[in-house]
Amino acid sequence: MPSQEEILKQARMRYQVLFSSKEGQEVMADLENRCAYHVSTFSKDAYEMAFLEGQRAVLLFIKSMLKPIPKEKK
Repeated sequence: MPSQEEILKQARMRYQVLFSSKEGQEVMADLENRCAYHVSTFSKDAYEMAFLEGQRAVLLFIKSMLKPIPKEKK
């Protein structure tokens, strides 16, 4: 059974493969526009703001999976 670290590493590789394609880059651009990546999520309605922040959190998670894994210092 793979370790949690290995599962995360494999998932990260899948995200990177998916979003490195032309289509993946187009999807990422669409998500950035739809999920308030470049704009504020502020709303006077707390429920709307929570919803928008939830969308943004998913996008931020995807973007974090696309970053290289930091190497441990020895």
